[in-house]
Amino acid sequence: MRKLNRIEFEKIVEEGIKAIPEKFLLKLNNVTIVIEAEPTPTQKKKLNIHPDWALFGLYEGIPQTHRGINYSATLPDKITIFQRPIEEAARDGEDIKEIVKNTVWHEIAHHFGMGEDRVHRAEVRRRK
Repeated sequence: MRKLNRIEFEKIVEEGIKAIPEKFLLKLNNVTIVIEAEPTPTQKKKLNIHPDWALFGLYEGIPQTHRGINYSATLPDKITIFQRPIEEAARDGEDIKEIVKNTVWHEIAHHFGMGEDRVHRAEVRRRK
């Protein structure tokens, strides 16, 4: 397990965002990406996360596919990338970068309205 300082980790998250194809980045709407050390107990409970499971990222908001005509003056959706679980799961610095890149991609897919099953199928296709 490698521990990074916050600035190092932020740079890796920025790289992960830049790895998203531009056609998707241009379509991001009212979403912010933040970094937290780890999920809160409330987040874990809400998602029914088993104590032995790691949560690398979390999308909270209204997916673009569910936004209707009355969607306005709304706080931004939030994508949170959790540093500590990623560092604990990674073998080395390159593994941290790969996990972050995949996590950013995964959570942005939720912003576009993809559910877990569809995201996982897309991830399998993307990695081939």
